[in-house]
Amino acid sequence: MNATRPTDAVPPTPTGGGRRRVLVSGASIAGPAVAYWLDRFGFEVTVVEKAAALRGGGYPVDVRGIARTVVERMGLLPRLREAHVDSRRMTFFDASGATIGSLRPEQFTGGEAGADLEVRRGDLAEALYAPLRGRVEFLFGDSIATLDDDGETVRVVLDSGARRTFDLVVGADGLHSNTRRLVLGPEEPFHRYLGHVFAGFTLPPEFGLAHEAAIWNEPGRGAVLYALEPGERVHGFLTFTREDPPLDAFRDPEAQRALVAARFPERVWHLPRMVRGMREADDLFFDVVSQIHVDTWSHGRVVLAGDAAHATSFLSGQGTSVALAGAYVLAGELATHANHADAFAAYERRMRPFAERNQALATAGGTVVTPTTRAQLDARNAFVREPRAASGELGSEGAAEQRAAHHDLELPDYAAVRA
Repeated sequence: MNATRPTDAVPPTPTGGGRRRVLVSGASIAGPAVAYWLDRFGFEVTVVEKAAALRGGGYPVDVRGIARTVVERMGLLPRLREAHVDSRRMTFFDASGATIGSLRPEQFTGGEAGADLEVRRGDLAEALYAPLRGRVEFLFGDSIATLDDDGETVRVVLDSGARRTFDLVVGADGLHSNTRRLVLGPEEPFHRYLGHVFAGFTLPPEFGLAHEAAIWNEPGRGAVLYALEPGERVHGFLTFTREDPPLDAFRDPEAQRALVAARFPERVWHLPRMVRGMREADDLFFDVVSQIHVDTWSHGRVVLAGDAAHATSFLSGQGTSVALAGAYVLAGELATHANHADAFAAYERRMRPFAERNQALATAGGTVVTPTTRAQLDARNAFVREPRAASGELGSEGAAEQRAAHHDLELPDYAAVRA
């Protein structure tokens, strides 16, 4: 049903003359970010989101590199600093449950201590949403059913039956984007499976952990406990490699639980408790690790942003940061080009190399949490024991490459742009 919040409602006005009207599909990260900048640059913005309300909670995400500049320009830096969860340690365990060693997270991620921000996904979503209250129309509990781009406008029919007309549509609705499907076709040609399956869920705070991650591994399998503040529920992840994606399990939660449990039969470390927690969880999130590679990010008057255009996968650690940067660039280019096609081309020209370089980080990231082979696992463990002696993918060279990728985008200053 159409569940627009009364405090969010903005009366619609006809398209044509005056401000350009834009529909943004998706209210997670990329959607509110692009809505913020479009509103600031004088567009009339509507956001449609299939969830009934803004999604709170969630596992932490990173804002680093050039994305930190973006949130600073949005005026969100003080709020996000306050929400920073400050993970301080990653501890690794071998197959028997014995401790291998501990490191600070940025020694793996290429992050910058004191500069990077790590916040709960829900806190970031709320921070992005707060400046939009009363300025941008939000339609919760609804989604795009059909799009008709006639070259002059885009006529939209929503699942609720509402019919609206916009000048442009932005698909910021994630990895499995409905907008992308409507304009470019089924997901399969764009979906690049990276060979990993994972289950995420939360557990009671009974492991004695705070501000840290604990990671158990065997080749091709990993179990992670990720704790934030003392007393809060702990995020659990069970991940494993698999040659083909388990397509038959996606519509069957019990099949998902059985598939994951079968890959973690050992009675060591916290595995039995994690498997039991996964079976009992009411917040189980099951998916494959994958990326989106699309030849073009726009079609007519419809353009893609965030994961819908260039999902990097969580193995890169850069999905949120790339989405924030892309939202800024997309809105800025639309504000500086009278013709939407020119703006879309400029946006893609500027953002695609940055997105692709950060997508390439996913392979290296996978050897940290789920090393695929015994050789990868041994190299990771050697790095944990003697990080100063390591070089290459997991050592100083790898960290330098990640930091370079995080910053590899020249951000124009669109601040002077006004409606």
